[in-house]
Amino acid sequence: MRATRVTSISCPPGDPAPGSLRVSRPLRWRRPCAAAPIVTALPLLALLATAASQAATSDEIPAHPTELEYEPLQFELPDPDAIRHQLPGGQVAFVAEDHTLPLVDITVSTRVGSFLDPDDRVGLAQLTAIMMRRGGAGDLDPDGFEERADFLAAELRSSASDYQSSASVNCVRAALDGCLDLFFAMLATPRFDDAQLRIEKQNLLESLKQRNDDPADVAAREWEWLLFGREHHSTRRVTGSDLDRIDRDALAAFHRDYWRPGKLVFSVSGDVETPAILAQLAERLATWRPGGEAADTPWPPPPIRHRPTPGVYYVEKEIPQGRVYIGLPTAQLDGWDDPDYFPTLLMNDILGGGGFTSRITKRIRSDEGLAYSAGSQFNLGLYWQGRFQIGFQSKSETVAFATQIAFEEIDRLRNELVSEQELATAKAAFIDTFPGNFDSAEAVASIYASDVLVDRPPSFWRQYRSRVGAVTREDIRRVAREYLVPEEMSILVVGDWEEIAPGDPEGRAKMGQFESILGERPARELPARDPVSLEVVERRP
Repeated sequence: MRATRVTSISCPPGDPAPGSLRVSRPLRWRRPCAAAPIVTALPLLALLATAASQAATSDEIPAHPTELEYEPLQFELPDPDAIRHQLPGGQVAFVAEDHTLPLVDITVSTRVGSFLDPDDRVGLAQLTAIMMRRGGAGDLDPDGFEERADFLAAELRSSASDYQSSASVNCVRAALDGCLDLFFAMLATPRFDDAQLRIEKQNLLESLKQRNDDPADVAAREWEWLLFGREHHSTRRVTGSDLDRIDRDALAAFHRDYWRPGKLVFSVSGDVETPAILAQLAERLATWRPGGEAADTPWPPPPIRHRPTPGVYYVEKEIPQGRVYIGLPTAQLDGWDDPDYFPTLLMNDILGGGGFTSRITKRIRSDEGLAYSAGSQFNLGLYWQGRFQIGFQSKSETVAFATQIAFEEIDRLRNELVSEQELATAKAAFIDTFPGNFDSAEAVASIYASDVLVDRPPSFWRQYRSRVGAVTREDIRRVAREYLVPEEMSILVVGDWEEIAPGDPEGRAKMGQFESILGERPARELPARDPVSLEVVERRP
């Protein structure tokens, strides 16, 4: 569900700093309102009531919120060139000054992620990032590092994803020098303390033991394997044997090979002076001299080779509701000017991504009351295939009916033009909220730093609203027909299959009807797996 926020922002006198935002949205009333006076026997209360009555009849207050009227929002996109800088070592840094509060945010990102994990050490990139923060750094052991961070009131983080790793520091301006020293120690000279590594590995092992307990975790894992297979780096899961093979030497080697100063992109925001912070970054980067030769980083990450088999699949789990996914892989983005990008964005918003205004949410949740939440996701993948999926939870006996509704809405989208009102609502959702992507100095610096990592040109943001506005009803139907092909979809259900398969007592739908839609294949049970090893195990009677 979308929330609408009314904000009045006034800018101080003078020109804004380069890259800062200037937003103006004056507020005016359409007509005044009137209110009956309040009568009281007490003189003081009467006086107050009279004052309130006079205030209520002023031009300041409307009779009803629907009478609010706004001037058009004036938003000027921040210029990325105004805040982009090149450091002496070749690194790119985006600096967006904001002197409202004495706080500084610095994030550094690099093209290092799980796509670099060896096959027998899945999780190495993630654990390296974890231990950079928690394993001590420089002359400080883990406890000393934490004490120093607490003393400086510094918030330090590091993490890794499929194709990117990042680290960040947030601190008060007065402690910036000390925080930068601590931050660069974490980046350049992590200690990967053995004792702390054992603790982190044990914590991860405990989380592995519990990953079959939550139906959501089971559904996410099996769904990714159905769509993309088990071999691609984006779908691999850490096992106990992976953790056994990751030691301090493996972390240190991974860091030495891939966390190199020349590969970093910085975003800086807050209470800084641009020349000074650039000099501070350059000074610390100059002392970072990693040993050995840098490993070749393959780029872009490898694509997905798996081709899914459409059908109905289920994982047996004794729970009162069935958790359902419906969908299929989509395609890889054909550059940032891909003509399908914005039509698919709006198509998904209308189908199930737009909250209470979307069709699936209204029918499955609001009209039929079959699920507390229901919606859809669609994306064209950046470096490999994306996905389309509809997701919901429903009582066992109504899973089939909710699934039938989902396919009905897919069919409508493929064969009928959406209404003008639906398209206008979807467009407004993206156009009106677009300035929110740049609503702070931190957001501005982060977006433009991300653009460097994913090769997204500045023209993407300059053309964003006009490209959304240019999407037609025919475009929506065209991309729905191209990407939402029912015969190529799969259905995954996690729940009590004996209760789910027959459908609802009213006979509106049953799961068997989808077997014919998806290729005359009977529903297939997916095997139970050991939570730590992910090997198939025998079900207990």
